[in-house]
Amino acid sequence: MDFDLNWVLLGLPVAFVLGWLASRLDLRQLRIEDRAAPKAYFRGLNFLLNEQQDQAIDAFIEAVQNDPDTSELHFALGNLFRRRGEYERAVRVHEHLLSRGDLGQAERERAQHALALDFLKAGLLDRAEDALRKLEGTPFQSEARLARLAIYERTRDWTAATDIARKLQASGDISFAARMAHYLCEQAAAASGTEADALLREAIALAPAAPRAHLALAAAQARAGDANLAFNTLLAQVNTAQAAIPLIAKELAIQARASGQESAARDALVAAQAKAPSLDVMDALASLSPQPDQARQWYTQHLQREPSLVAATRWMANPAEPGSEQAVEVAPHLQRALDHAVRPLLRYRCAACGFTAKQHFWQCPGCQAWDSYPARRVEEL
Repeated sequence: MDFDLNWVLLGLPVAFVLGWLASRLDLRQLRIEDRAAPKAYFRGLNFLLNEQQDQAIDAFIEAVQNDPDTSELHFALGNLFRRRGEYERAVRVHEHLLSRGDLGQAERERAQHALALDFLKAGLLDRAEDALRKLEGTPFQSEARLARLAIYERTRDWTAATDIARKLQASGDISFAARMAHYLCEQAAAASGTEADALLREAIALAPAAPRAHLALAAAQARAGDANLAFNTLLAQVNTAQAAIPLIAKELAIQARASGQESAARDALVAAQAKAPSLDVMDALASLSPQPDQARQWYTQHLQREPSLVAATRWMANPAEPGSEQAVEVAPHLQRALDHAVRPLLRYRCAACGFTAKQHFWQCPGCQAWDSYPARRVEEL
């Protein structure tokens, strides 16, 4: 049979026209689908940016109905429900996502994390813990462990908290030694005898500079009648952790008097006070001074360094004789301390927002309210 080239020439335009029509139909269908879901989605975003959460939720629900397979819409809707406090609806959205068989691994982990947040916000700690456990080995692992740590601290499960803290410390650059020392101190508070002593010593080994374990151990030693050992425990902390000395100073003075080591305690506290003046160290030194004049001298020295109303009241509680050298020496420092203390009381305070200022304003610089400043100063209110 002869092949007719005319039919080929006639068929090419027809095939081109049919292909063009098919592509136009596909593009039209694509545009229809694009206009159906994103229109509601973008409307929801607009409501969300304008802080109109009710309208945003309605728009997102419409978008989900138009495209139920889009996971991003479900995530947005679930997060909105959580932000509004509608935790049951948020849980349903995220559980629906987890039940889908077509969800990828990354999105499944994300949905699991969102579900755990729903339970946390709702206060369902047991369910939150179970949901967070399932995030082990995922990109959300560290965040999930921190959340579990907060749960264990809240429920005072110190053994579980210690275990999670160790894992966090092993997997990151942050040290949890101080927190684990607190967990051990909490366990020691519920224990007694040698068990409590062992827990406190473990806490000291974990965080040598933290004062809590030293104070607790010294208190236990004092209760056992060994004031000398208690004093040495506290003195060792004074020598290794300068920042903690104000917390230790009072108990150190008590144990020094009980063990007859006032001189050693005074030397350590004098050195600490010279480096960083502290009201607590000042009080401890005054309590170790046998004569009233010596005690007042510590308050005078503190007032010479800084205008302290506390030091002034301590000095005036047992003042020197009027006209004496001590009284004349301290008078200007007492006045400076009083002037410093009353300075905030001389300000004006806005009744609308609480903004304080040295001068009276007709319009508050903080909240822009008119006539919100009373005519009286803070002390008179």
